[in-house]
Amino acid sequence: MSAEENKAFLRTWVEEVWNKGDIALADQQIAANYVYHDPQHPLYGPAGFKGLHAMFRGAFPDLHFTIEDMVAEGDKVAWRYKGEGTHKGELQGIPPTGKRAVVTGTLISRIVNGQFVEDWNALDMLGMLQQLGVIPAMG
Repeated sequence: MSAEENKAFLRTWVEEVWNKGDIALADQQIAANYVYHDPQHPLYGPAGFKGLHAMFRGAFPDLHFTIEDMVAEGDKVAWRYKGEGTHKGELQGIPPTGKRAVVTGTLISRIVNGQFVEDWNALDMLGMLQQLGVIPAMG
């Protein structure tokens, strides 16, 4: 796939899987050898991704992602995002707070033959936890 096709693939993925919650696409579009490189949540394969998706969509049922920037070259797409939602379910042992949170992050996705094979994620988890009132704000 071309860099432009990979960008279109990623836009559709964000809209269908994250914003609409269609997790069934993971079986088709996440490679069996997929690796999600994240210091907080390293994951492997479609099952690992589905667990991450369930965790965040369960904690934030109205979760919505906006792609702020996107650059592609070869089989990689780098994208900066904003995710927002209301904390209505448990998140890694944190009971629901009912608070709205906005988190920003950057992902580099590697897409081969119409499947995600690797993602590198860096998100502002500290900022999200501060917005939820779990960790005090600095200063």
